[in-house]
Amino acid sequence: MSEPAPGHRHGGHDHADGQDHEAHGHSHAGHSHAGHSHAPASFGMAFAIGTALNLGFVIVEAIYGVLSGSMALLADAGHNLSDVLGLVIAWIAAILAKRRPKGRYTYGLRGSSILAALFNAVLLLVALGVIAMEAVRRLFEPAPIAGMTVIIVALVGIAVNTATALLFMRGRKGDINIRAAFLHMAADAAVSAGVVVAGFIILRTGWGWLDPAVSLGIAAIVAIGTWGLLRDSIDMSLQAAPPGLEPDAIGAFLRARDKVEAIHDLHVWPMSTTETALTVHLLVPSGYPGDTFVADVCSALKEKFGIGHATIQIETDSKAHCALEPDRTG
Repeated sequence: MSEPAPGHRHGGHDHADGQDHEAHGHSHAGHSHAGHSHAPASFGMAFAIGTALNLGFVIVEAIYGVLSGSMALLADAGHNLSDVLGLVIAWIAAILAKRRPKGRYTYGLRGSSILAALFNAVLLLVALGVIAMEAVRRLFEPAPIAGMTVIIVALVGIAVNTATALLFMRGRKGDINIRAAFLHMAADAAVSAGVVVAGFIILRTGWGWLDPAVSLGIAAIVAIGTWGLLRDSIDMSLQAAPPGLEPDAIGAFLRARDKVEAIHDLHVWPMSTTETALTVHLLVPSGYPGDTFVADVCSALKEKFGIGHATIQIETDSKAHCALEPDRTG
């Protein structure tokens, strides 16, 4: 994790007037806001149950996909395997994110949850590419399909994926990893329903080409959902302000605080998929307003924007030069 802002030094800056004060407001309690909240510890059990259910289904689906010659089942099994790997990676990242800061990792390993989301998005895209290529090949080289086997296995898939999705439904708005797990499982349930429909049609019509066509449909559906995950995880990796948090709105809120004349060097970035940090310089010409003022501002940032890790530097001399003043927003 990079430093909060170039040139920013914890403990205060050395300026000509010697009146700079830096205060910190830290809060790591669960707080829902603008799409961010701390995932409850119970999601550890959700990850365990979801992983076990889906791994078992992947094995069953792959076996029957080979026995029945169904590319749709094999395609879905491949995607479900990537979901299992994604669940495991997200699970590990959630555990690492709880480790205390140590050594050079001054934020701990919170950022691992962002890396996990990015890795999961890339993993899904690779799996989709393999599925699509094989489906296209099968369109030109159709093989007989055991329609009833496809239907039965897909029905089991609907049950497994729906049950897993429900495990993550209540946390989908608070954590990109939880959201990814929910969307993947919900999409898989819908895809399995599509496979059931395709199986019935194949039984009645003998249209073998429909199976690889459904596989391409699976790839398209998952690609749409994966794009949003990839975009958000890249934004987080680049330390963009989390979705739903507008720096301009936060800046206006800070400028409206009593005694604050201007602000500059405002930075808002995700420390993890559930925690947001902020650093800012506030110009207060009337003099240092006291620790209570800073604590109140930090509390207000947490309450209004869900920012639980705020670092605020107070500057009292409008004529003194701050090295980061070119980034003035007030």
